[in-house]
Amino acid sequence: MTDNEDGFEEFRDELRQVEHRVASRIDPGMRAVRIAVAVLVVLVTSVLPWVGDAVGWQVLFGAAKVGLLPVLFAAFLLGVGVLGSGLTLALRNWTLAWVCAVGGCATAVLGMLSIWTQQTGKSNKVPGPGPGFGLVIAELAAIALAVMWVKIASSRR
Repeated sequence: MTDNEDGFEEFRDELRQVEHRVASRIDPGMRAVRIAVAVLVVLVTSVLPWVGDAVGWQVLFGAAKVGLLPVLFAAFLLGVGVLGSGLTLALRNWTLAWVCAVGGCATAVLGMLSIWTQQTGKSNKVPGPGPGFGLVIAELAAIALAVMWVKIASSRR
């Protein structure tokens, strides 16, 4: 091979690498602001009542006995909703966007089950404390995050 052909092959390899980097990035646009607002709502709900008098951070750290599902929901909401969303927005990685989308859907399902168990579970005395408004708002924020991440992750061509 001549020097021109070697140089062209190097250029072609570099072009493939750049194409791969560009293809693996997302551009959330205005959804990034909406995601940030939803994350802020999630953080605010950590000081609102979730179950009876127990607030969100007490549920997360096990300071209140509320059952397993609200604790799982709080952990998923913190892990996927707050930390995952922040990391994905910072790195703008398409794979992380899919992780947030799938994790957000799982979080939304856990939130619905958490609300349901607080209304009907045997762990509560009749009539039981029921879900607090903080838990309901956290669930709405989780649904919003899941929908936004699914739209961003599936928007890649």
